Amino acid sequence: MPTGILAALLFLGVAVPARSEEILVFAAASLTESLQELGRSFETATGNSVRFSFGASSDLARQIRAGAPADVFFSADTARMGELERDGHVSRGDRREFLSNSLVVIVPAASSFRMREPRDLLSLPRIALADPAAVPAGIYAKRWLEAEGLWEKLRDRVVPTLDVRAALAAVETEAAPAGIVYKTDARVSKGVRMVYEAAGKPEIVYSLARISDSRKKAAADFVRFLESREAAAVFKRYGFVLRVVD
Repeated sequence: MPTGILAALLFLGVAVPARSEEILVFAAASLTESLQELGRSFETATGNSVRFSFGASSDLARQIRAGAPADVFFSADTARMGELERDGHVSRGDRREFLSNSLVVIVPAASSFRMREPRDLLSLPRIALADPAAVPAGIYAKRWLEAEGLWEKLRDRVVPTLDVRAALAAVETEAAPAGIVYKTDARVSKGVRMVYEAAGKPEIVYSLARISDSRKKAAADFVRFLESREAAAVFKRYGFVLRVVD
């Protein structure tokens, strides 16, 4: 494990416990690779165990409301976390919102499609994106297309998918000629290429919190670790953007 990670954990007061704990982290699909890496570092340093359930933030939040035994939730938007806060599953003081991303248009790696402006999407017969009625990645994509005045013209061409990774897969397999996903998703795939980035439009804000019902010290420790400078370096390596929090 990198010495910086160990130093960060020691600085945060995260020590090897007398009895190890296992925590379950529900997290947006776009966080898969970065959190798996950070989870391994946390396990090595503390002796605790981290299990993940990745998927659409909307589905994960619904499972938590239904009683799923999650200890930590890392949502791709603030709305899903806000719903859990209103229902008493999350405390406002436990929320952390330091991570951002951007939307990109992707096509299969062998595609000849070129894109100079958002209106170029009108030449495509289908566009894959996470369900715009529920999934954060799809909601963000819809907002962007609405801001560009393109949603009404393209809505019948949208192929809604279960989550952002399913949209990525649809383009990788050429089931769809293009898709709108997070930049971090496009970067982990060799089967697609980015043809346009909607940087900062709209602002994408991830939200992290310990679930209030969890009494495991490791859950709070893991949240604190994810806020560390060393964890930030890992997120940045995967293409995420660190937000300036007032």
